[in-house]
Amino acid sequence: MLIRNQTEENEKKLLNPRAALSCESKGRVKPERECDIRTCFQRDRDRIIHCKAFRRLKHKTQVFISPTNDHYRTRLTHVIEVSQIARTISKALMLNEDLTEAIALGHDLGHTPFGHSGEEGLNEVCPGGFKHVFQSIRIIDVIERDGAGLNLTHEVRDGIAKHSKRWGKEGIETEEDRPLTLEGQVVKISDLVAYANHDLDDAVRSGIISASDVPAEYISVLGGTASQRINTMVVDIVEQTISRGGTRILMSDKVFEALLDLRRYLYENVYVSERLLSLHNKSKKVVKELYSYFCQNEKIFRQNYNRIPVRKDELLETTVCDFIAGMSDLYALSLYQKIFLPTRWTNN
Repeated sequence: MLIRNQTEENEKKLLNPRAALSCESKGRVKPERECDIRTCFQRDRDRIIHCKAFRRLKHKTQVFISPTNDHYRTRLTHVIEVSQIARTISKALMLNEDLTEAIALGHDLGHTPFGHSGEEGLNEVCPGGFKHVFQSIRIIDVIERDGAGLNLTHEVRDGIAKHSKRWGKEGIETEEDRPLTLEGQVVKISDLVAYANHDLDDAVRSGIISASDVPAEYISVLGGTASQRINTMVVDIVEQTISRGGTRILMSDKVFEALLDLRRYLYENVYVSERLLSLHNKSKKVVKELYSYFCQNEKIFRQNYNRIPVRKDELLETTVCDFIAGMSDLYALSLYQKIFLPTRWTNN
């Protein structure tokens, strides 16, 4: 028996009856021969980790742009923290950790330079708008592997495509936006648990707020430290999911409301704070002006910058959008300086 077959048999014996089994995956858009050792979800996780878009996350903004302090989160450390939280929940609920990990590590592949600032900038200029979640799927299906795509399984693609959350409780719990698998639902709530905590931690480190500024009513429910808050929410998710039948990933109303209130507090006092708002507007300017320049100078773009295979049915604007969305913070800044800012004259 192949090692993969043994793993698949173990999943049947050990996992929750509602867990997504590797052997029952809905498969890939383009059928492939199965690996002798790894399950389909393990292969998806590995493909994500080894792709170029994943590596670039280490130089993409979470909240603070290219911080000189090494302890601030980047988009890469964010997805690692999401993965850790999601795997803990999945293990406790006896769900498929490999599927959970693949979705968690791949959910932000489509993020732009400068985080949500860059996303907002591209959304204002790209035909049809721009959302990082759709770009993540585009990277998976079209851009990676020189245009061949990663060809991930249906379950991983679904979890990534439905990880985004609108503001308010309904933005997480609507049936339309709910991932098909429990593993995908775990990642969706773990994303919120992770960034609400680490963004608060980084905001305190930056001096934008102090720990004492955070309303006491949130702290009394969730905990006074990041580890306490994460533990409170993870335990609550596991207990509530089990006690309420295990058909959906749930939180208690008390803990969930405190989490949403904490997220709202961060939005009002950190994300749109005076210090970050200036950087937000400058970041949008960089992204929008790069986009405009390349769309107006197609020959320069094609000859010097475009490394993404051109599809006959795609507009120049789409290819430019792909290029800019894939940039790291530092590359976007250096390219903007090269194109738009003068340099000192030298006789050499």
